[in-house]
Amino acid sequence: MIQLPGLIDPHVHMREPGGEHKEDWDSGTAAALAGGFTLVLAMPNTKPPVADAASLELALSAARGKARCDYAQYLGAGPDNAEAAAGLAGRAAGLKMYLDQTYGPLRLDDMTLWMQHFERWPAEMPIVAHAESRSTAAVLLMAQLFDRPVHIAHVSLREEILLIRKAKERGLKVTCEVAPHHLVPPPNPPPFSLKMGEESGGGRGLGGGRLEVRPRLNTPEDRQALWENLDVIDCFATDHAPHTLAEKDGPNPPPGFPGLETALPLLLGAVHAGRLTLDDIILRCSTNPRRIFNLPEQPDTWIEIDPEAEWTIRAAEMHTRCGWTPYEGMTVRGRVERVVLRGKEAYRDGKVTAEPGTGRNVRIAE
Repeated sequence: MIQLPGLIDPHVHMREPGGEHKEDWDSGTAAALAGGFTLVLAMPNTKPPVADAASLELALSAARGKARCDYAQYLGAGPDNAEAAAGLAGRAAGLKMYLDQTYGPLRLDDMTLWMQHFERWPAEMPIVAHAESRSTAAVLLMAQLFDRPVHIAHVSLREEILLIRKAKERGLKVTCEVAPHHLVPPPNPPPFSLKMGEESGGGRGLGGGRLEVRPRLNTPEDRQALWENLDVIDCFATDHAPHTLAEKDGPNPPPGFPGLETALPLLLGAVHAGRLTLDDIILRCSTNPRRIFNLPEQPDTWIEIDPEAEWTIRAAEMHTRCGWTPYEGMTVRGRVERVVLRGKEAYRDGKVTAEPGTGRNVRIAE
């Protein structure tokens, strides 16, 4: 058994308010603990989006009563809330700017709107950008013009990681994250309604409703570029984005799939393959997220893993409400055995023992 710090996921979708049929703060934070995550930062593209004081309180109220692990909630950057959002910054995980395809109404197409948020959002608080391909270059320009940090979410393409490398070499204040599914794709062929290679929406993706995700699943060349530029990647983030199977198998499948309970096994598999070390995981799943997002220490908090445990991923054994995983049937090596959060056992041997409502909002001083 090996002890690691509690993991931090800076990119999850709890789906509450508005999408509780596929996840809520109870089931989502249970999945987090089962995956070894003791702190999660929740995205704002809910229904309604978290973009003002009322919607922020709606999300935080649900979290207060249900969250089993620690948390914070992002605000969404909208076309007309730059001033109001800045006034709420101290209560938020950060500001999320959607600059490319997204599932919801928060996309910002006009770069003058970006500028308003860059001008007003407090410099000590993180800005996280969903920026794909050329939008990555555009948001890096904003970071340079306004001389402030920006964090690029779910980098997936060779061109993106090489651009971020150049930006870092030039001294821009940029950090980035990569999702495990862009490093280790679902197995081929998966038990999906459509086979790999069949398109369901165009673009670079591998296709199939259950494989729809944004950014799309990348090519082998893109994945290799991510591995070759591991030193540029600051964080691993799941982009846990659950939808029900009925939704994923429907005529207009929403993008995203669950990831909290499969991320660490996939990363531990890379350790066994010699592509990562345990120190790499600690750096990108604990040390760096805490620094980048100004997160407090969690005293007496750790996880215990069995790095040699071999097991098969089964959705039936998971805690996420959506009830499926793109990694169904995949054999992995390494699993979470125990989680201790602030001195109390929160998970052990497949069972979440932390009660709903025991998680803390890390943006509120105790």
